[in-house]
This record gives sequence, C-alpha cells and structure tokens, in this order.
Amino acid sequence: MKTAIMLIGVVASILVLGFLSVLLIGSRLPQEHVASRSIKLSRSPKEVYALVRDFSGYPRWRSDVQSVDLLGSPGGHIQFRENGSSGGVTYEVVEEVPDQRLVTRIVDRDLGYSGSWTYLLTPSESGTLLTITERGEVSNLVFRFMSRYFFGHTQTIDSYLIALARHFADSSQPQGAPDSR
Repeated sequence: MKTAIMLIGVVASILVLGFLSVLLIGSRLPQEHVASRSIKLSRSPKEVYALVRDFSGYPRWRSDVQSVDLLGSPGGHIQFRENGSSGGVTYEVVEEVPDQRLVTRIVDRDLGYSGSWTYLLTPSESGTLLTITERGEVSNLVFRFMSRYFFGHTQTIDSYLIALARHFADSSQPQGAPDSR
C-alpha cells in the first residue's frame, strides 16, 4: 500500500512538473506569429474566389466544418460562424477585393487565440496562385506551446488549402516555409 501511494505521488509530481514546464516554455515563446502558405490551382481567380467567399458552402468541401451560420453585417462587416467538432469560431470580413484579395479576422476574444487570414489571389499562366497569410496571436500558454511544437502555425492553412485543391480535383500541395515568424 505504501509503495502504491509513493508511486502515485511520483507520477503526480511528474505530471505537475511537466505541466509547469509547458507553461514556462509557452510563456517564453512569442505571443504573435505570421505564417504564410501558397498553392497553385488550375482554376481562374474568379472560380477560386467564388469558392473561398461562399462561407455557407464550406461544409461541402471542408471536413473540419460541420455548419456555417451567416450572422449579417453588424458594424458594417459581414460575419459568419464556423461550427465544427471543436466548437464554433466567429469571423468577420474586414477587407474584400473580389477575385483578388479577402481578409477575415476572428471576432471571438475568449478562445485563447485570435488573428486574421489574408487571402491573396494572383493570376498565373496555369490558373491561380492562392497565398494565405495568417497573422495570429496565441494568448493561452498551453496553446502557444502546442502550436509551436506539435501543430505548427501552418497546419490549419495547409488543411484549408488541401481541401480547396481536393474540391477542384487538383493534386497541388501547399508551398512555402512551414512556419514563419
């Protein structure tokens, strides 16, 4: 019995030290980051933009989105809420130049992260080069640690771009530095 109690104490101490280490390391990482990835698609900027801008259509081609609620334009900015298995996130469109540029930002302030995505569509001889640049801020120390060492800052961008290419039956893969600072 005494050995079991000691073993439980050792395991609990290791877990507490591990968690405190994650918090310490997370506190020393930069809160803000910039990450950018691109993909070449064999579709016109107009076709790519139409799909990217059709927020309510996301569940048809993005497996991480179960539904999208269109929330109107409070404050003059179009807002929508993506709902997935991890919960919901509300976004707003802060800039829009059809077929060229779209900027969305997270409206929610209680997620432990926030930021914006800038979608830049550049025509090319074979279709469109779509570049997504994330300007993010991770306030939660555990999320910051996990984002840096387990997920990477480009995982969500890559998933989005791969799903977009798959929807167009395009085998292109994301390009660019896996993580930018």
